[in-house]
Amino acid sequence: MVVEKDLEAALDQVRADAAGPVPGVFGPASVTWQIDREAVIFLGAGRALLLQLAHPWVAAAIAEHSRTLADPIGRFHRTFDIVFAMVFGSLDRALLSSRQLHRRHSMIVGEMPETVGPFAAGSRYCANDIPSLRWVHATLVETALMAHDLVLPQLSAEERERYWAESRMFGALFGLTGGDLPADWSGFAAYTAAMAQSETLTVSPAAREIATQIFNGARPWLRPPGWYRALTASLLPERLRAGFGFELDARDVRAADNALKWIRRVYPRLPDRLRDVGPYQEAQARLRGQPRPDWMTRCLNRAWIGRPQMDQRR
Repeated sequence: MVVEKDLEAALDQVRADAAGPVPGVFGPASVTWQIDREAVIFLGAGRALLLQLAHPWVAAAIAEHSRTLADPIGRFHRTFDIVFAMVFGSLDRALLSSRQLHRRHSMIVGEMPETVGPFAAGSRYCANDIPSLRWVHATLVETALMAHDLVLPQLSAEERERYWAESRMFGALFGLTGGDLPADWSGFAAYTAAMAQSETLTVSPAAREIATQIFNGARPWLRPPGWYRALTASLLPERLRAGFGFELDARDVRAADNALKWIRRVYPRLPDRLRDVGPYQEAQARLRGQPRPDWMTRCLNRAWIGRPQMDQRR
C-alpha cells in the first residue's frame, strides 16, 4: 500500500530531480514531452483502458466507484487532466495533482464480488495497492510509446532508456519508489510481457461489460469508429482480446491498416498547433512567461482536459 507518508517521501525525490518550478517535473528537453505532446497518442487510449480493465481489482474498482459508463467523456477528461498536469504542469501543479490522485484512490476500497483469476470473492482491493498502481502506470507508459511509434519514427535504444528513466519519476508521482519499478527498459519490457501471460490479468464479467458499453454501447454518437475498435483490438495480447470478446476478421484488419496508412501520411504534415496537445502548448507559453494561454490553446485544453487551463486549481 502507498500511504500518505510514502507518497510525500516519493514527492521529495521528484522535487529534487525535477527540471524546475516553471518547466515542471520533466521539461522541454525530456523524451516524455517529446512523446506525450503528440495528439496521435490518443490512438492508444482504448488499449490502455482495456489493459487496466483486464486487472480484476481495477475492473471492480471502476465498476463500483467510477462514473465511466454514465459519463465517459468526463472520465476521459479526468484521466488526461491528471496525466497531463503531471507531465506538462508546473512543479506545484504536478505535485498537487499527485496528491489529489492519491486522496481519490484512498477512498476506492471494496471487496471482489466474485472470484476472478487469482482474486477470490470477498478479497479486499484498494486503488493505492502497489501492484495495481504499478500495472496502471505500465499501461500508460507502454501504450503512449506504442501509439507514438505507430505513426512517427521510433525511438532509438538510448532514447527508450531515457524515456524509462523519466517514467520511473512519473511513477513516483503515483507513490511508486525505485524498488517498485524495473531498473531499465529491458526489465520493464520483461515485466509487461510476463503480465500479459499471467493470470493476474483475467478479464472479468465486469470488465467485459464496461468494454462492451464503451466500444459498442447504446450511444451511437459516442461509439468509436470501426477502424479504431479494430486497431485497439489488434494492439491487445491475443488472450486478452479473446477475453473481451473482440473478433478481428479480414475486413477489420483492412480498415485498421487503411486508417493507419492515411494517418501516417497526413499527421506528420499537420501544423504543430494541431499536432501538439493543448497542455503542451500551455506549458510552452508558461516557459515564455505567459501565465494565461491564448484562445486556441484554451479551446484545445477543453477538448483534452475539459477545462481551459491546466495550471490552475480546481
